[in-house]
Amino acid sequence: MRIFITGASGFVGGACATRLLADGHEVVAMSRSHAADGILQQVGAKPIRCDLDTVTEHHLENIDVVIHCAAYVEDWGPKDAWYRANVVGTTNMVAAASKAGVPRFIHIGTEAAVCHGQSLVDADESTPLAFDSPYPYCATKAQAEQCVIDANTESFVTIVLRPRFIWGPGDTTLLPQIIALANAGKWMWIDHGAIQTSTTHIDNLVHGVQLALTRGRGGQAYYILDDGTVSMHEMLSGMTASRGIALPEKSIPAWLADMLGKSGEFIWRTFGLNGAPPLTAHAAMVMSRACTLRDDKARSQLGYSPVITRAEGLARL
Repeated sequence: MRIFITGASGFVGGACATRLLADGHEVVAMSRSHAADGILQQVGAKPIRCDLDTVTEHHLENIDVVIHCAAYVEDWGPKDAWYRANVVGTTNMVAAASKAGVPRFIHIGTEAAVCHGQSLVDADESTPLAFDSPYPYCATKAQAEQCVIDANTESFVTIVLRPRFIWGPGDTTLLPQIIALANAGKWMWIDHGAIQTSTTHIDNLVHGVQLALTRGRGGQAYYILDDGTVSMHEMLSGMTASRGIALPEKSIPAWLADMLGKSGEFIWRTFGLNGAPPLTAHAAMVMSRACTLRDDKARSQLGYSPVITRAEGLARL
């Protein structure tokens, strides 16, 4: 297959590109800079100079599958950053792929698309999308997912894969941030990290993508998860232990974290302060709400099952 990937110089897109090239596919990737060109060429992908604002059907000629990994995933940024990248960017990609006659579009979504601040316990894909979430990332990922689902037709099959807590080799965001906070003496748990969470090792997510190249029902979303659940404390402690770092046990209650996150955002927005607040409302929510999910649908319709266990993944870190 000839596959076009967005976000291929990032964690998820890069892992997808590497694996699909190893499988014998031809990978073409969106590239926004000369630096990105070099990263993509090193793994064997062909860079195409465009971005989510400028992509057209001409960039997607003779493509069999689009894998849309690019998104604005930061906790903090300009007010319109999430909407421009996640909603407008996804809308542009869907339109370009449809006009180019691409047969299949795989969108990397997230459980955040159903989050408006509630805990999720044993949830599946029937949970409604949170279009009105107070968290910009969540709201815009919900809107982006709906755009992808609505575009599905018999000749343009659209599928959404929803990982939760992506981790593993190549992580350039989560683990480095936690280590930086720990080294700076700024790490604190929320409610002692007691909440239970589902997780998705990068190898399992890429396996889900491999399956979705030819399987799955158009216009559907699928959770792609590791087996079982784990406490946030056990998971993050295990990840940092792989770097020889023991996280301190200092903790604050969820109600205080929520208050600090919201007040910090208000102060930073009101006074236009540089950088990000020490704690955002979104980060406080993620660290203090249970999020346990079910992947029965992916197992039955995609034939999915994890290719690596959480214990194996932590050992390999």
